Amino acid sequence: MTKLAVLIPEFPGQTHAFFMREKAEMEKMGAEIELLSTRRPIAKVSEAKHSWAAEAAAQTLYLSPLSIANILASLWEFLRAGPIGWWKCLLCILKADVSLKEKLTMFGLILVGAFLKRYCRQQDIEHIHVHSCANSANTALFNRLLGGVPYSMTLHGPMQDYGLNQAAKWREAAFVVVITKELIAEAQAMLSHIELPPLYLAPMGVNVEHFKRKSEYQAPVKGELLKLVSCGRIHPVKAHDDLIRAVAMLKKQGVDAELVVCGASDSQSYTQNHFQELKDLAEELGVTDQVVWLGSVSEERVRQALEEAHVFCLASLKEPLGVATMEAMAMSMPAVVARSPGVEEMVNDDVDGLLVNPRAPEEFVAAITRLLDTPEKATELSIQGRQRIVQFYHSGVSAKIIVDGIEKSK
Repeated sequence: MTKLAVLIPEFPGQTHAFFMREKAEMEKMGAEIELLSTRRPIAKVSEAKHSWAAEAAAQTLYLSPLSIANILASLWEFLRAGPIGWWKCLLCILKADVSLKEKLTMFGLILVGAFLKRYCRQQDIEHIHVHSCANSANTALFNRLLGGVPYSMTLHGPMQDYGLNQAAKWREAAFVVVITKELIAEAQAMLSHIELPPLYLAPMGVNVEHFKRKSEYQAPVKGELLKLVSCGRIHPVKAHDDLIRAVAMLKKQGVDAELVVCGASDSQSYTQNHFQELKDLAEELGVTDQVVWLGSVSEERVRQALEEAHVFCLASLKEPLGVATMEAMAMSMPAVVARSPGVEEMVNDDVDGLLVNPRAPEEFVAAITRLLDTPEKATELSIQGRQRIVQFYHSGVSAKIIVDGIEKSK
């Protein structure tokens, strides 16, 4: 079986649990895997709190910063590639649809690509899979242009989130895994001017044996505390403010509801300011004591929060697919989630979850109230939601696609 490297930007982060699930599944299939990352996570407040994080970090090779010795060795590796390799890299940068400043950055990435090529040769690594289509993919690209090992990528979100120079990254890739049909269509439209590599549809997944209830789901009961839970980083795009407004609306209707939020702000000052804005909003609406902020927590704590709640809610304005929703559904939680194309591929409205429009807290209230009024519907969704994830969104799906893709590309 192939020995491969998996390159994950700023690993391990709080949202990176599904990478480890995928890795474990690939290892079950016989793959030997080395973990690589661009650099250690910058945002200390949102760094991974998972039980596996410290050990995973210790096993990870970080590409930045390079030591003086590795810089010199990488320069020598670059020179060894010869004029053909030099010309391929230069031509790639000259043709890249990026600014002059970004072109200069790309010259620096050539050196990292040379280091990557050298490392893979020394470790007998035959393939690199990059869990990104941004600059980490550029390093794999330059490794390849310098005569290094083949690489593949996973597209986890809209193309606009991963910078420019996409044509070169995709043209040279052995294959690309894309998490939703909508993103496949987007990639095909944006890159219609080039011959695309094989594209494979595979979502990020959940370990359905790990995310499994210890006790049977209990639907909410009128007159008792209604426990809501949401998982997502503290960022305006996650629209936690809509859930706070929903809790306030429920309070006005006489429903005693508590919202528990798993997730932390990242390092940018504007998101830290947003966290204060959310707390101010809760105070303004008189629900400060009903909104609990857990911050960055372990998988175990997430499972506990899901086990203790009645309804999972996610108000995100832009959710490519949604691992948090998968985890909740796997835990037999009725999920009320804001619509977006990827979410609508996963959740069948009124069958295995409830979909509402984004920026519509009143629709969240209506959906939650419906589950409170009809506990049999809450129980039905809890059962159907888990079945949906077990069948189509377990972590073995993407693992098999990657392993099979590597074998086919040889």
